[in-house]
Amino acid sequence: MVSKYTKRYSVEYKRDAIALVHSSGRTVTEVARELVISSESLRGWVKKDRAAQATAAGSVRPGQRGDDRDEELKRLRKLTAEQAKAIEILKKATALFAKESDR
Repeated sequence: MVSKYTKRYSVEYKRDAIALVHSSGRTVTEVARELVISSESLRGWVKKDRAAQATAAGSVRPGQRGDDRDEELKRLRKLTAEQAKAIEILKKATALFAKESDR
């Protein structure tokens, strides 16, 4: 049930308000005061818009936060370093066995 005190804004109005925040270089609070709307509402709209743009650009997978991506990146870098060390050891062992087989 929706409160009778809650204002509903059209999609076009929200889009224009978000565009004003991006294009004006002013803070969300300043733009909200000018438009006579809640700064928290406008901040939420801007946040949702940024998330939608990031998802559309492919930089964030849906359901995965930036912290999760950082942890995954750290894990993969560690794994890559370990594999590089193993490859170096195997190269040295191959060279050693090749020398011994030539004798």
